[in-house]
Amino acid sequence: MTDEKDASEVEETVGDEAVSTAVESEPIEARESEPKAPAKPKRTVIGGVGQGAKRHWAAISLAIALVAAVALTAWMYFSVFKPDRETDAQATQSAIKAASDGTVALLSYSPDSLDTDFATAKSKLTGSFLSYYTQFTEQIVAPAAKQKAVRTKAAVVRAALSEIRPESAVVLVFINQTTESKDRPDASFINSAVRVTMQKIDGGWLISSFDPV
Repeated sequence: MTDEKDASEVEETVGDEAVSTAVESEPIEARESEPKAPAKPKRTVIGGVGQGAKRHWAAISLAIALVAAVALTAWMYFSVFKPDRETDAQATQSAIKAASDGTVALLSYSPDSLDTDFATAKSKLTGSFLSYYTQFTEQIVAPAAKQKAVRTKAAVVRAALSEIRPESAVVLVFINQTTESKDRPDASFINSAVRVTMQKIDGGWLISSFDPV
């Protein structure tokens, strides 16, 4: 009996301890089983996306800038650098000499050699200006020169290149010109400047425009 009593007391004691343990642990288990509030989205994720977008647009901008730089370099080469290389000092001097010689031929003639003088001048012209000069000399200059014995002579004082490209050039020519005639035997003297536009035709420079300045 004593043994059975002791055994039941042990069982009660163990049972009480188990119940006590269960009661003590219940609040902890209950707290652990409570649903947790959803976590707030982290700002760092949004910031990361923004930084990625910024890097993306920065890369696009850089690519556009590089393309523009290449285009600008190509334009500079073909419109500035390459023409400059093709228009060296020899080409410059050739254009200036052709403009000077053409100016003298255009403004110099004598009544006893009109045909030769006009032919020489026309050999230095091109385009619509050649057509204009031919008509002007035939209809106006030649009759007046023959009737009044007009004689003119031009001399270039100075010539300077204004611009030049492989196929065209502009030369500023300063001239002195004397004119005498039957009505005015004493020669009159004038100085002036002309803007001579040149075109390269078959490797040679010809005057395509002749404009007083």
